[in-house]
Amino acid sequence: MDELTRLKAEAAAFRGLVQHLQKRSDVQNIDLMNTAGFCRNCLSKWYKAAADHFGAPMSYEDAQAAVYGMPIAEWKKQFQKSATPAQEKAFEDSKTLHAKITVVE
Repeated sequence: MDELTRLKAEAAAFRGLVQHLQKRSDVQNIDLMNTAGFCRNCLSKWYKAAADHFGAPMSYEDAQAAVYGMPIAEWKKQFQKSATPAQEKAFEDSKTLHAKITVVE
């Protein structure tokens, strides 16, 4: 695959993941973290880090709005539930497996 096609495919995959996560507002970030080691906030941080790296700096809030499909405060108000003690424990127990935010070219 040539470089331009690879970049287009990766960008389309990112957009597909973002769209899927926007549709699945029933899935809480803590459940994503506990299961997969990343969540919408991680994806927002990766997006911001990549934009900054490639010379198009953006705020974390703008990156979150792009991933969540709305300002984070609005998303939390509409969809976020309080974590249960079991979810919080699983989060702490899985911290070593959580995503590291880096730019991969």
